Amino acid sequence: MEAKVFSTNGKEIKSIELNADVFGIEVSNGSIYHAVNNELANRRVGTACTKTRAEVNYSNTKPFKQKGTGNARRGDKKSPVMVGGGTIFGPKPRDYSYTLPKKVKRLAMKSLLSLSVQEERLVLVEDFTSEDGKTKTLAGILKNFVEDGKRTVLVMKDDDAMLRRAARNIPYLHVLAYDKLSAKELLYGRKVIMLETAAKNLNEFYGD
Repeated sequence: MEAKVFSTNGKEIKSIELNADVFGIEVSNGSIYHAVNNELANRRVGTACTKTRAEVNYSNTKPFKQKGTGNARRGDKKSPVMVGGGTIFGPKPRDYSYTLPKKVKRLAMKSLLSLSVQEERLVLVEDFTSEDGKTKTLAGILKNFVEDGKRTVLVMKDDDAMLRRAARNIPYLHVLAYDKLSAKELLYGRKVIMLETAAKNLNEFYGD
């Protein structure tokens, strides 16, 4: 399958061949769901912590005497039903991360790339970098392809430090290397701008 390649000025300059096994497969919604859930779970820090009645620093005395008040019997003031007492079944620090099968993750990425083509969100741009690392230069290129403020994903051919530096101050832009794609960003990105070499690398990286 052919795709148009644009210059940084937004003009069409040529076409390249995209691997149909990567950019033209039937979308697997199930694998996308699992890939996004996996990424979100792996990002969770899991540091939420509450104290049980055994851990709270509170008085051990009874709130009132055992008999004669007409109230229900009470133990100490650390009881979960008392103000300032412990918490019943509260969260404890835990690890939410888990490993997704490689075949599922691979299918999810190919499905997301194919979905971006089907929904006409994918734009191929000739290779460029930011020599000075200035945001103004990168923003000038992006305005030729996307409306300001729309969530955008930029897929690089490698981990370009200067390009990442230039993108830091653009709040709607998320920068990814071709071999470290994010299912969440590809799914929610309103526009996916991909460098020409990154597309060629993906042809081989996810090609069967």
